[in-house]
Amino acid sequence: MNNSDTILITGGAGFIGSNLCEHFLTKGYKVICLDNFATGHRYNLSICEENQNFKLIEGDIRDLATCHLAVKGVDYILHEAALGSVPRSINDPITSNDVNVSGFLNMLVAARDAKVKRFVFAASSSTYGDSEILPKVEDVIGKPLSPYAITKYINELYADIFSKTYGLETIGLRYFNVFGRKQDPNGAYAAVIPKFVMQLMAGESPVINGDGNYSRDFTYIDNVIQMNELAMMTNNPEAINTIYNTAFGDRNTLNNLVNYLKEYLSKYDSMIGEIPIIHGPNRAGDIPHSLASIEKAKRLMNYAPKYSFQEGLKEAVDWYWNNLK
Repeated sequence: MNNSDTILITGGAGFIGSNLCEHFLTKGYKVICLDNFATGHRYNLSICEENQNFKLIEGDIRDLATCHLAVKGVDYILHEAALGSVPRSINDPITSNDVNVSGFLNMLVAARDAKVKRFVFAASSSTYGDSEILPKVEDVIGKPLSPYAITKYINELYADIFSKTYGLETIGLRYFNVFGRKQDPNGAYAAVIPKFVMQLMAGESPVINGDGNYSRDFTYIDNVIQMNELAMMTNNPEAINTIYNTAFGDRNTLNNLVNYLKEYLSKYDSMIGEIPIIHGPNRAGDIPHSLASIEKAKRLMNYAPKYSFQEGLKEAVDWYWNNLK
């Protein structure tokens, strides 16, 4: 690929999508963003909209005609559009399915019809379900524990069929607890890191679900950007039409997370270090432990994550303090 190519980023106004838009615009690519602003925000695109190589299409992936319109003249698709959140899917499984399955299928059909070069999509670590094997290896999964997890696994199955049946090149990236700049701290389904950061900055006690010993392979946004770029650019035939864990390959408990947040925020306000932590009940559908093997991505795509959890967390804390305080 070269920087005269056009990239369509669905969900491009969201946390991961807007970071991808900015990254590829700085590399000189033409970028089209498709978003319905259900969970994304226009302010995430403020820098992008100053760039002449950027185009915004406001529309919904549940509408096939919109998908066909968005893929015209596109070389690569980075499909980030989805309704995230396990609790949201438990509360409203029908809408999660409509967006994550029907919308995904629309995008695959549009990509096939437009003969795009490659379709890279956001998969999810939730696909591992009740499998207790650690670290998580791509070809060993359990039964899903939520409607959200089911939808993301169906995405993988559909992508595989489109590769085999129609020759569409696909690569799925199973994201593990992505965090970093632009992640929305507001709303009922806010991710744990921005939510805790905002509570601590406001002098409030974060509430940890359970005893805090559940662990996650928290993955900084720049590692995710690297994986998307590698997935688009790889010329290795063995690396295409498959799934990859997208993570750092280490795990930290929620207790560790809060302690690091208090430490890093204390450089701005020493009182934050004294804020007590509250423990609540465990959350339905949560996977107790999550740790990715990233050996496949290293072997087939030369993936080399640059940011550890702590390095990424320091960057994220600085961003939240300087942008949202």
